[in-house]
Amino acid sequence: MRTRVRREQGRTTISAKNQVTIPLAALRRAGLRTGSRLEVMAEGPGQLRLVSVDDPVERFAGMLTDVYEPGRLEKLRSEWR
Repeated sequence: MRTRVRREQGRTTISAKNQVTIPLAALRRAGLRTGSRLEVMAEGPGQLRLVSVDDPVERFAGMLTDVYEPGRLEKLRSEWR
């Protein structure tokens, strides 16, 4: 039988693979979700800072849908060859 370990809310442990699980409440407060990309910076002894990384390609992808008439981009691309 497996013993359940009671974890303190808002705390995590660094695994043998140097991975951590961020508590759900903290993720929600920060507006982060599965797939969010983060930059990790050392702020000092025992302190790390996680900052969401903005991906401009992801942010702008699909914004120009329906700007060109159908077939226009394919015609331009064929001219480059």
